[in-house]
Amino acid sequence: MTTVAIDSAASTINSPDVVHVENVSKRFVLRKDNSLKERLVTFGRSGRRHSEEFWALKDVNITIQAGHTVALIGHNGSGKSTLLKVIGGIIDPTSGNVARRGRIAALLELGAGFHPDLTGRENVFLNASIMGMSRAETELQFDDILGFSGIGDFIDTQVKFYSSGMYVRLAFAVAVHTNPDLLLVDEVLAVGDEAFQRKCLDKIRSFQEEGRTIVLVTHSLGQVTELCDRAILMNKGEVVFDGDPRDAVAEFRDILEDRRVAEEAAAPHPESFAPREAKILAATARPKSGAVGESVKNGDDIVITVDLDFLAGPESWLCGLQIDNTLGQVAYGTTTKRMGVELGRMSGPQTIEFTLKDTAFGTGKYFVNISLIDDAGRHFADVPQACSFDVATNPLAVGMTYAEPSFALVER
Repeated sequence: MTTVAIDSAASTINSPDVVHVENVSKRFVLRKDNSLKERLVTFGRSGRRHSEEFWALKDVNITIQAGHTVALIGHNGSGKSTLLKVIGGIIDPTSGNVARRGRIAALLELGAGFHPDLTGRENVFLNASIMGMSRAETELQFDDILGFSGIGDFIDTQVKFYSSGMYVRLAFAVAVHTNPDLLLVDEVLAVGDEAFQRKCLDKIRSFQEEGRTIVLVTHSLGQVTELCDRAILMNKGEVVFDGDPRDAVAEFRDILEDRRVAEEAAAPHPESFAPREAKILAATARPKSGAVGESVKNGDDIVITVDLDFLAGPESWLCGLQIDNTLGQVAYGTTTKRMGVELGRMSGPQTIEFTLKDTAFGTGKYFVNISLIDDAGRHFADVPQACSFDVATNPLAVGMTYAEPSFALVER
């Protein structure tokens, strides 16, 4: 976990701005030769390129003002982590300029920044000194750092024996106790147990109340809408959206859906080469009172229709459906067996229908997976992401589940 502090008080950056990124591009050179021997053998040969350029960032321009919490989102390889490293001064851009103001604490790659042969205690003082704290200041903060990390007696153990969660807890504890003006976090909230994640979120909220600036890279779209007041969507090294987090998440889901459709179209379909007992021909999802493609609102019944074609179906079988969000997390699942429905042998085209009543899915896109299963538990037909539906934005709450909130002040 790389932890860095940079004091840029002398920067020419405008006073309200903490970060200014202007026309920044970053190029990496990928070598195709895997070994020194291969390089020597192919040296001087024409007609073969021994390296390839990859542009992780392309002409990026952003300005971040003090007191804002900004999310960088995008699929793997979109450039968001590279941009965070450029902002933190971990790597230099190939072209363009970056200006920063104030002390920066950056938590980046897991395991980096700690010397493996030093103990946790020694690494605390080492990292704190890198971040500009004196030994006396670190000693004053040490008990708070240790308490926040929760690693207890392991503080005097060499960090090479730490788990990934212990690394993150200690690195985060050091970073948030060095009084940073700008906190850069790359997926740290995805590591560690639930209790520590809650502690991190509480600390981030306290930083927000104090007017500190936070830039967060995360794959948790719930955290984006819950914590951030701005989101920057990256795709292929470029900024494709910069604005309201809910709008950014919607744009990101569209990109994910486009990629899914393209991958599905390019993937081979084994069922087309061999006879099957049954085929799942098509599936749709819609609000009961609306048409396919209409957004679902909280409280709507959802109708999922599945078209089947039985060739030589089993004597008895069941149909299962599972609903996932865009991150693959299960939001709902059921089967005809759970519902007490018995299905016997069928032949030819058939249509079945599920109705999910009074649904309470949170805002976002959801995918419906369909499976046909025999009595032995064997899946004889599966279609992942057979169809999808969108749940309309509701500004009152975030998460995969919605409940109507109300508030009352109780008199004592």
